[in-house]
Parts: sequence; structure tokens; C-alpha cells
Amino acid sequence: DTRSVGARPSTNALYRYAPSRAGTLPQMPLSIAVATPSTFHDKNAMTDPHRPSSRRRVILEDDIDGFTPAQLLLLQSPDVQVLGISAVSGNIWRDEALAHTCRLLELAGHPQIPVLPGPVHPLLNSELATERWEALYGKLVWKGAWTRHWVDGDTVQSAPRYHAHDVVPELALGNPSVVRPADEPAALFMLRMVRQYPGEVSIIATGPLTNLALAQSLDPSFATLARELVYMGGSLNPRQQRNSVSAQQFAREFVNSPRREFNIRWDPEAASIVMRAPWRQITMVPVDPSTATELTAELLARMSAADTTIGHALRRREPGFPMWDELATAVWLRPDLATRTETLYVDTN
Repeated sequence: DTRSVGARPSTNALYRYAPSRAGTLPQMPLSIAVATPSTFHDKNAMTDPHRPSSRRRVILEDDIDGFTPAQLLLLQSPDVQVLGISAVSGNIWRDEALAHTCRLLELAGHPQIPVLPGPVHPLLNSELATERWEALYGKLVWKGAWTRHWVDGDTVQSAPRYHAHDVVPELALGNPSVVRPADEPAALFMLRMVRQYPGEVSIIATGPLTNLALAQSLDPSFATLARELVYMGGSLNPRQQRNSVSAQQFAREFVNSPRREFNIRWDPEAASIVMRAPWRQITMVPVDPSTATELTAELLARMSAADTTIGHALRRREPGFPMWDELATAVWLRPDLATRTETLYVDTN
């Protein structure tokens, strides 16, 4: 069921129903956003639970693997209250993501924001299961924490850092010394926040959806208590030409394998649970529009030009990546950046 291009989903009704082979599934108000980020906020914003509710409350769910602009967009926005950042395995293992998140908050000047640990492994998927899949269907270019080496020859992209799930390598920007992960599991934290602020908490997921699936499974009212879900993931058909050879290198898997995207493939069962939950609104930002963008060396130089801690940290970021997470975050901050939206029924298998 697809509404006309440009239509925006209503948040009045929780869901509509669409037939399926297994009976009926909730048809979620889901918006697919297509946009290009044009602003980068640089004002300091401190998280204070006693601030008035006019500030937009948000929880970030991510497999953070360094000091990236996507998180800074939220942290430096004066009208945003980041309630917490939850770490999940995906691009890297959870423990390494926790370390990166703690160090990010130290360098960005937000040590008071809680960092919540998610699960180490997907619900069902595993490295062995992925290897068996590859034996049947061919090698995957990117497997996140399971990527031992590149399988497609020479690339300008740096080599993957394969290690055991309980190993945390030395961080390029230094290991965290002040911020430590909370003891509370991410799923329980999310449930506590949506109960404390019903209808006010947005969740932005730029990694696999494992934590959200656990929260929804623990309490079926989780999705209805949240304000909305915005997630970067999925692929409808991103076949498009990229002007930059570098950008094409960093997004090369999506050129030949539409409808297969890493965040969803890492934990497809979790994604299906989350997509079927009765959210008030879901905004899906697939890789389709963002694989045509690029964090170029020139753009990175502009973003890191200031002689500040943040500027110095950004200079260590590897250029070339499409701005997948940045686009999703920017669309939440500035919905008017979306040039086209469609309302669709989306599921994964």
C-alpha cells in the first residue's frame, strides 16, 4: 500500500491493517525520507532532566565506531535533550562501541549523558550462520564485526579490524577516562524513559535494531509510549551513479545488491519485530538517498576547521563514507529537508 509521492503519514492513528499470508499485520505510518543535510549545529546543549519539555527528547541507538558527525548533530543542538545513547553490536562489537561512545561524550563535553549497554549478539544471526549463507549465495562485502578481510580486491577503504567480541582495541582518540557505561541494560532504560515521558521520546536508530526488539518484547506498550522511531536502514533499490570514485568504493555493495542492507541483515529478526510494532510513526531513511552523498575530505576539512577539541577529533575521521547516519539524524532535526516521502508497508526476512 503506497500513498502518493510527497504524502506525509498521519500520527493520529496508530496503524492500519494490511493482509499477509500469516493473517493480518499492522500497517504502520512509515515515511521514507529523501534529503540532503545542509546544516551542522555547533551550539552546546547540556542534558538536564529538569529542563522544560519544549526540548525534543531523544534516545540514540547506534553501533558507534568513532567520532562521527551524526552524533554531534544531536549533541550540539540546543533544542534537543539526549536522554541516553545505547550501544549495540554491528559495525563493531558492543564493548568497543561503548568505549567509542564514552570517549565521544568526553571530547564533546557531554559526560552527563548515560551510555547504555545493549546485547553482544543478534537475536538469532551469527558469524557461522552468515558464513553458511555466503557458501550458498556468495560473499558479502561487509559483515560488520564479522568482517575478517575485504573479499573484493583492492579498495581505498581501510582494512577491517577483526577481533573477539570481548576485546576493546586502543582507541585512536584515546581511551575514555571519565565516562563509564551504566549498569542498566539499554532495553530497560528505553522502557523507563518512555514511561517517564509518554509520547515525548523519539528514538533514532542508526545501527541494528536489537535493543528496540528486546524492549518491545519485554513490554508490548513500548512502541505506543514512544513519540516516534527514526531509523537508518533498509534498501528499496539504491542503484544509482555516484560521481565520486571514493564514494562508490565505500558503498560498493549497494551497487549490485539492492534490498540488502547491513543494519537490517545483521539482525533481521529484530528488525521484523520492530517494524511490526505499533509505533505512532516510523520514519525510515534507507540507503537509497544517502549512498549518493559523501563525507569528502573537503567537507570534513570545513567541519573540523575550528581549533577546538571537536575540530581536532573530527580530523581523525576517515573521509569517503556516504553520510548514512548523518542524513537520518538531519531528517529528524529538520523534517523540511526531506524532498520526497512515501508511505509504505515494510517488513524484512
